[in-house]
Amino acid sequence: MSIAPAVKTPRTPLAGSRPSGSRPQRHYGTHIFLTVVAVMWMIPLGWAVFTALRPKADTDKFGYFSLGGTFSLDNFVQAWNQGGFPRYFTNSLIITVPTIILVLLFASMMAFAVSRVSWKFNVTLLIMFTAGNLLPPQVLATPLFEMFKLLQLPYWFSDSGSLLNTYVSVIAANTAFQIGFCTFVLSNYMKALSADLTEAALVDGAGIWRQYWSIIMPLCRPALAALATLEVVFIYNDYFWPLLLIQSGDRLPVTTAINNLQGTFLSNYNLLAAGATITVIPTLVIYLALQRHFVAGLTLGSSKG
Repeated sequence: MSIAPAVKTPRTPLAGSRPSGSRPQRHYGTHIFLTVVAVMWMIPLGWAVFTALRPKADTDKFGYFSLGGTFSLDNFVQAWNQGGFPRYFTNSLIITVPTIILVLLFASMMAFAVSRVSWKFNVTLLIMFTAGNLLPPQVLATPLFEMFKLLQLPYWFSDSGSLLNTYVSVIAANTAFQIGFCTFVLSNYMKALSADLTEAALVDGAGIWRQYWSIIMPLCRPALAALATLEVVFIYNDYFWPLLLIQSGDRLPVTTAINNLQGTFLSNYNLLAAGATITVIPTLVIYLALQRHFVAGLTLGSSKG
């Protein structure tokens, strides 16, 4: 009795899979585009650093578009001392850190309510929070200023007797205007999480707060890190609200410190470039520290079909 030899069935390649031995597809156009955009973004920063390293006498002699002369850190030292950067950095820290915490806390609570809890006002509330970002801050500047001025506070809390000229006013304004954007991003991210997580927790007797704090929030760390990085840049660089709501010069954030480097009749652009470079350093350090989480938060869900 003869046994027929086994016939091997050819394996059908999966859809979208690359045949073995084929070269990976190279996206030259994408690489060229990203390289050009990166260079365009780096040119102003590089030129500011280059100008800050040159004495004003050399730029007056050779011109700003030249390579002659000497290079030193004297402009950075002079800008640091003349601009009062230590005090202004402290003011920015007092404004930025509480604002980031409040924005992410309130936005995550609201995102959890509209994405993980079923009730009839989910979409309505999300639209209201998102629509608030469509209004430019300048439209609400006058009514917000008058409201803060009429809100009476004890003098031990505010030397103006109102909410004006306090850090709280800037923190409240930035928090209100940033919650909508963060709520929209976090709600979309929370919707992508499996509903089985909260259902299993509900069966085990976990309440709403336990589901939010112990289950959903740990899973949102990449998204929170990405938002925190963006919000640090937004709030740290904000110039409008501090200038409107704070009258005391010693309470203004670091974005206003460059004004102290301006001369009455003549501007030292080398000194200004050094001051602008100093203000960039904190956001650059924060981005580099959170770069891995930032990229992970932006690319989440990109591989889902």
